[in-house]
Amino acid sequence: MNFLECLAFFLVIAAFVIGILANVFIALVNCIDWTKRKKISSADGILTGLAISRTGLLWVIVMGSYLTLFNTRISRKQVTLAHHVAWVVSNHLSIWLATILSIFYLLKIANFSSLLFLQLKRRVESIIFVLLLGMLLFLSLNFTMEYVGNTLVDRYDEGNMTWKSQLKDMIQLSSLTVFTLENSVPFFTSLVCVLLLIYSLCKHLRKMKLYGKGAQDSSTKVHVKALQTMASFLLLFAVYTFSVTTLGWYFNKPPNESFYLLCRAASSIYPSGHSCVLIWANKKLKQAFLSVVCWVRCWLKEWKRLSP
Repeated sequence: MNFLECLAFFLVIAAFVIGILANVFIALVNCIDWTKRKKISSADGILTGLAISRTGLLWVIVMGSYLTLFNTRISRKQVTLAHHVAWVVSNHLSIWLATILSIFYLLKIANFSSLLFLQLKRRVESIIFVLLLGMLLFLSLNFTMEYVGNTLVDRYDEGNMTWKSQLKDMIQLSSLTVFTLENSVPFFTSLVCVLLLIYSLCKHLRKMKLYGKGAQDSSTKVHVKALQTMASFLLLFAVYTFSVTTLGWYFNKPPNESFYLLCRAASSIYPSGHSCVLIWANKKLKQAFLSVVCWVRCWLKEWKRLSP
């Protein structure tokens, strides 16, 4: 391992540990609250599903980094298909659940006088349900394309090697095109949500200024926190998409472990960093996190006092 490989693998492991702790924390807090209240809100349900999908995505990224670094034979045969399927599922759920969360924040927080927006705001639960069904439909279509591509490659496995290589290149190109389009839809959807929320915030601030009220009211704070969460998602998602797409375009080129690991390190920032932002922006999660930190501090002080 050279210096770049060590650095990239260390970054992957660091992002993996932070992301696992953050996502498991989000899932545990929401599940405990669910068992206490016997119900769960739409926002908490989306956050829980997002945390679970990102936990799986982090495992896929770190396993891919390990297989790339050590380049074992088993990674080219038995594990490759399972790793790819796990990545398709966790990547799809992570991206679309974060996008649905942005839509939920927009419908719940923004204030517009449009009749259409008011109708959407009243039916936010039904809209979220329809979006979740659409997300699963897109996932099934993605699996169908992957299955058709693998079937075509297997069918010509014993045929002309030149034709087989060209077929693999065509399938790889089509998969990258679908991946780029699939990621473009949630990215631009989240971007539109951010712009609409900024417009709603500007209208609210003008209204507060007109009535001579301060800008630090509860609605302004909610707008700002939601914007910070959604903007951080867009930034980290752009880095993640660029890294994964770059890896895909160089899939058939001679492998460079340092390059692969650096791209994987960049992609691992998204599922870990945005989850930390969600904890900071969510009042319930932030209070639970501060309580855990206080408990750990008290436990460490007691342990130091009792230790010889």
